[in-house]
Amino acid sequence: MKFFIDTANLAQIKEAEDLGVLDGVTTNPSLMAKEGITGQDNILKHYVDICKIVSGDVSAEVISTDFKGIVEEGEMLASLHPQIVIKVPMIKDGVKALKYFSNKGLKTNCTLVFSPGQALLAAKAGATYVSPFLGRLDDINQDGILLIEQIVKIYRNYDFKTQVLAASIRSPLHIVRCAEAGADVATCPLSAILDLLKHPLTDSGLAKFLSDAKKFTTVNS
Repeated sequence: MKFFIDTANLAQIKEAEDLGVLDGVTTNPSLMAKEGITGQDNILKHYVDICKIVSGDVSAEVISTDFKGIVEEGEMLASLHPQIVIKVPMIKDGVKALKYFSNKGLKTNCTLVFSPGQALLAAKAGATYVSPFLGRLDDINQDGILLIEQIVKIYRNYDFKTQVLAASIRSPLHIVRCAEAGADVATCPLSAILDLLKHPLTDSGLAKFLSDAKKFTTVNS
């Protein structure tokens, strides 16, 4: 499973890249605003700055909701850098745009997906990635992991090439459950990735090893 980091923070992206497990980045206008990045020129430059850090795909989200606007904005974003993936909302004109971009050979990420039917439409339209938001489903007492499992099953039934990019991930348990469900990608905050490192038995075991090593050094000094 690929690991994407869901942020616009360059320091966090660099930290994940240095860890050696980062495959790409997803971001959106809300994450840009969180970092104080506003204004079109600054946002576009920031996408390029992200692409300079990572070697994988970087999702850049359109804000238009009509077909013409999505196409114009998407083509402009794609022209910024070869790694840019056009992030398109799951709406009627968004699906039409997915097909248009697919025919042009441009990579896309269909976002705000909450049902198997939506994921099926995105795959039929040729989306490169589909982003089901499992955490937001959990928030309204629906099973987000079940949605991942359903989409993976449908895509395998028909050999769709669209990759399942599990989004709205809140914890390391979400990451593991997505891996079990067969998601192609998990996009999450840096904190969730780093939390995968943690286990109390690892901490206690390392402490014991270091303590024993110190005794050995003392005896032989």
